[in-house]
Amino acid sequence: MKKVISRCPVCNCELTVARLKCDSCDTVIENSFRLSKFDYLSDEELYFTETFLRCRGNIKEVEKELGISYPTVRSKLNAVIKKLGYDTETDQPSAKKEEILKALENGEITVEQAIAQLK
Repeated sequence: MKKVISRCPVCNCELTVARLKCDSCDTVIENSFRLSKFDYLSDEELYFTETFLRCRGNIKEVEKELGISYPTVRSKLNAVIKKLGYDTETDQPSAKKEEILKALENGEITVEQAIAQLK
């Protein structure tokens, strides 16, 4: 069975579901049904979200599971949150500082780079 596409291949607008069919008894229901916000996530974004939930939101566990750095986890999480229609700007200053310090701790940036980014 194929995954429902959520965007029009011609104009890239959001699609709605117009027909549902039961494979068991062939009942067909036609109407205008909306897709969930999660149906509009890409396969990669959905996999990340499932992994994040499976890890109960523990970013360290997500890092290990996906083999990516803390800043990458935060970036992907913010992208999914934004795509779902929520604001990610509410905790930006402290989250940004935390990302910089984590990158420094992991040796991904130098002390000088961290200082410059914190300014």
